[in-house]
Amino acid sequence: MLFRFEQATAADAHDTHLDLHLCGDWRLGDTPAGETLYDSVPDTCTTITLITRELKYWDSSLAIALLQLTRWCEQQQINLDTSAAPDTLQQLLKLATAIPAYEANSGNVRPKFFVRVHQYATAHWHNLARTITFVGDVSLAFVHWIGGQAKTRRQDILFFIDQAGPRALAIVTLIALLVGMILAYLGSVQLRQLGAQIYVADLVAIGMVREMGALMTAVIMAGRTGAAYAAQLGTMQVNEEIDALKTMGISTMEFLVLPRLLALVFIMPLLCIYADVIGMLGGALVATGMDVNFNQYILQTQGAVDWTDIATGLIKSVFFGILIAIAGCQAGIDCGRNSDAVGMAATNAVVRAIIYLVVADAAFNILYDKLGI
Repeated sequence: MLFRFEQATAADAHDTHLDLHLCGDWRLGDTPAGETLYDSVPDTCTTITLITRELKYWDSSLAIALLQLTRWCEQQQINLDTSAAPDTLQQLLKLATAIPAYEANSGNVRPKFFVRVHQYATAHWHNLARTITFVGDVSLAFVHWIGGQAKTRRQDILFFIDQAGPRALAIVTLIALLVGMILAYLGSVQLRQLGAQIYVADLVAIGMVREMGALMTAVIMAGRTGAAYAAQLGTMQVNEEIDALKTMGISTMEFLVLPRLLALVFIMPLLCIYADVIGMLGGALVATGMDVNFNQYILQTQGAVDWTDIATGLIKSVFFGILIAIAGCQAGIDCGRNSDAVGMAATNAVVRAIIYLVVADAAFNILYDKLGI
């Protein structure tokens, strides 16, 4: 028997004072649950005194059982005297009871649906606030770079231009070629019925320079470069390299984020023009299979596209590059301190970038329509 109750002398006959004697070894797995300590306590009990003279070895299981007894005594308004317990056990109990037990507010319980909606809205509001702050910090770093005061190294910008530009040509070529062919096939289904196959050139040219060239290139760069930025900065966060830069007084926006953003801003228009040309060539491959002469295709393309159409796509590509860099770098800067967080940062960078791109593309199309461009 690890414990026993003995009745002590009480000043009032209607009150019951009990002595709780703890005996033997209280080891984890061999000790009774806390409920067994107060199951046999009578309703008239007002004081329980802990006696540990016969207690030998004990571990955390005793502290857990006594904590449950303490909570029960508080509910029953019974005085529990632990002054005779070992000092270490008293310290554990004092630490465990320093914060009151959680009690749900049953008088004002909101439905779980509204609680989740509130949590969801609050989380997204905080994310929006962090994004706005991040954009503000990047803007200040860009102003310092324009004034020649930023700690941004030219070789870093050139390194990221090489990483985002020439090394991405293969995947951009493949996707742009296939997109041009898909646009040509979609147009040929209807135009062939009218005998107007030559207008496939107009469809492919306008679709590529105004929409698909910039958007598909941006999606490729979001999955390739945006995720790479998040993984790079996330790994630096895990290795505490970013903390080291802050300790040395070096701005992470100027030293880490700005070179990546400038690289994408410089390279995205070039990749967009390249994707436009490759997409038109892909459309030409399909058009020549529909009895359209290659020279006719080129002439029709020249007549369908003007500099305004080309400029609309290039303006989109510049803003798309900014959005990709912001999404990737912010996800990396906000990364946690473990390997799983790095993977989540890369995923968040791609998801955010694609959302930014779709919303920005829709906004640009609405703006161009209102301006009559």
